[in-house]
Amino acid sequence: MSPLLTIAAAEGENPLVPPIPELVIGLLAFVIVFGLLAKKLLPNINKVLEERREAIEGGIEKADAAKTEAESVLEQYKAQLAEARHEAARLRQEATEQGTAIIQEMRAEGQRQREEIVAAGHAQIEADRKSAAGALRQDVGKLATELAGKLVGESLEDHARQSRTIDRFLDELEDGASKAEATR
Repeated sequence: MSPLLTIAAAEGENPLVPPIPELVIGLLAFVIVFGLLAKKLLPNINKVLEERREAIEGGIEKADAAKTEAESVLEQYKAQLAEARHEAARLRQEATEQGTAIIQEMRAEGQRQREEIVAAGHAQIEADRKSAAGALRQDVGKLATELAGKLVGESLEDHARQSRTIDRFLDELEDGASKAEATR
């Protein structure tokens, strides 16, 4: 056996049960310490815990307010973005329509200029044809008069007679050419 048990057995007391005066003094000291702690320390602990709880709840409320504000700002940005996209689509559509209108105007202007150039070309060709026909009449007339004079043996220098002869000859040629074209 152990030495403590042998001593306790010799005295006749149970080593697990403390003596009553020690138990009363210990209990009285416990109540005094517990009372002092409850009166002084417990209110401070409760105060600190309450401040902490309020800080946490305030932080949660602030976080909720910030979250609500962030969501509203996000909705505003989304609305602005949608509006900007709509505006960009509208501007693209307007630009496309303006481009189409400009292209059509340019085509019309090009067509008008082409028609003016063609008309001017036809007028120039007609003027050149008339000028060439007049020059050809004179040259053919001179050659015909000289040839006729050589064939007849006399001079056909009379200008009026010469012009009538040339005109009649050329008119007969033109009539023959127009009849030939009509039969084709």
